[in-house]
Amino acid sequence: MTGPTSDVILDRMMALHPKIIDLTLDRVWRLLEALGNPQDKLPPVIHIAGTNGKGSTQAMIRAGLEGAGLTAHAYTSPHLARFHERIRLAGELISEPDLTAVLDECYTANGDANITYFEITTCAALLAFSRVPADYTLLEVGLGGRLDATNVIAKPAVSVITPISIDHEQFLGNTLAKIAAEKAGIIKRGVTCIVGPQPDEAMEVIEATAARLGAPLLAYGQHWHVHEEHGRLIYQDETGLRDLPLPNLLGAHQIQNAGAALAVLRHLDLGDEAYEAAVTRAEWPARMQRLKTGPLVEQAPQADLWLDGGHNAAAGVALADVLAKLPPRPTHLICGMLNTKDVTGYLSPLAQQAASLTAVSIPGETNTLSAEETAAAAKSVKLPATTASSVSQALDTIIKADPQVRVLICGSLYLAGNILRENG
Repeated sequence: MTGPTSDVILDRMMALHPKIIDLTLDRVWRLLEALGNPQDKLPPVIHIAGTNGKGSTQAMIRAGLEGAGLTAHAYTSPHLARFHERIRLAGELISEPDLTAVLDECYTANGDANITYFEITTCAALLAFSRVPADYTLLEVGLGGRLDATNVIAKPAVSVITPISIDHEQFLGNTLAKIAAEKAGIIKRGVTCIVGPQPDEAMEVIEATAARLGAPLLAYGQHWHVHEEHGRLIYQDETGLRDLPLPNLLGAHQIQNAGAALAVLRHLDLGDEAYEAAVTRAEWPARMQRLKTGPLVEQAPQADLWLDGGHNAAAGVALADVLAKLPPRPTHLICGMLNTKDVTGYLSPLAQQAASLTAVSIPGETNTLSAEETAAAAKSVKLPATTASSVSQALDTIIKADPQVRVLICGSLYLAGNILRENG
């Protein structure tokens, strides 16, 4: 008789705590202790916090490490199509048997005690990482930093804080300073912290935290610089200059993310193979990803189809910048968002680049914004908008008017996950 699958155990874990997000580390410490403290048995940890660019930066660091012939565990969230995406063991997605085993072990060790879904699955990732050899462990913060379930590493090899902006105000605070204080909670005494571009208000908090803890900072604009020049990426720090290809991940914001990744790799004293691989080999789905296969592509064979999961105001700015630099072509958005997001802040910059928006509700998501509300937000920023019952219906309407348009499906990682499951 076969045991439960990972999906069955994950469903059980959802019922262990009534709140989806409840920031405290008490439950995590309790379960880790019951598991034998796997967080103390990991390969050297690179811990990454920030509002924007965490995943892309982690992907570039991993590509760089692998380019240098090293292996890395990687933890990220949320997943898009399958939970397994959250956990990479020495570079490979965790297998179904291994995932089921660690989930079951954590579920049994936890018993009936309260714990959130993210906390118990993070413990499962740490347990899996502790049992497989690798050269490094990449941990991406889920929310905030100070009280995030990943913030249990006593002395990481290096910490990273990517650009901070307003997001998750209901949990982290309603000012940049408050949010930065939560993100800076990953800084550890004496551990170097790589800092990406920051608003002054956020940088002041990061600098004060680092000074209090005696943690050296390597900050953008002070200790390292990165920019595009003549179609190349130019990175410079106190050890010299590197002339590299542009990142294979699209967007001007990826130049800055690449800079942070390169700063980490330089701090670890890796060579040119690592730097080149970081910018040319990184893979990060649903970040201006071109859709090339699947039912939607077959439905609109002449259209230019793209997918992006960015969902806050800063992501809207970055996405608009990418669209502005693509070859001229009418661009139509198919957008679904969560009701916890700043919809008008996200859509305002996109209104300058898009011809229309078709709003959809995100299938299976209780926190989806209704298609009608998303359409109303689009109209409020002067972006012509309508609604559709599905992405497929929206696409059909768009291409009937012009089969060769550019279509960008956007607004939420949850919507992106639906698209990738159906078009994988």
